[in-house]
Amino acid sequence: MRDNIKGGALTEVTFYVLLALYTPKHGYAIMQFIEDSTDGRLTLGAGTLYGAINTLLSKGWITPFGDGDGRKKEYVITNEGKSIASNELARLNALVDTANKIIGGNTDE
Repeated sequence: MRDNIKGGALTEVTFYVLLALYTPKHGYAIMQFIEDSTDGRLTLGAGTLYGAINTLLSKGWITPFGDGDGRKKEYVITNEGKSIASNELARLNALVDTANKIIGGNTDE
């Protein structure tokens, strides 16, 4: 997972996984959330998803949820993960604002 922490940019997969985990979910539910949220534009295979989960766990951005006794492990975003997602949202909003000024024909300059 190539997240540019220095520059603040996250990969799309990382950002969507973090968004998915604002409520606890297991792997398949994360994949469904991402596919539904992107109208099928982004679909993850199990290997990609579980690689991302392992990376996010090691960074402390997500954590296991519940007692872990069930067959399906659930995960939830941490406060650090929420901070990272919030920073990414601000970065993306700034990008969209700039693009709208240029592409959208805004002549307020």
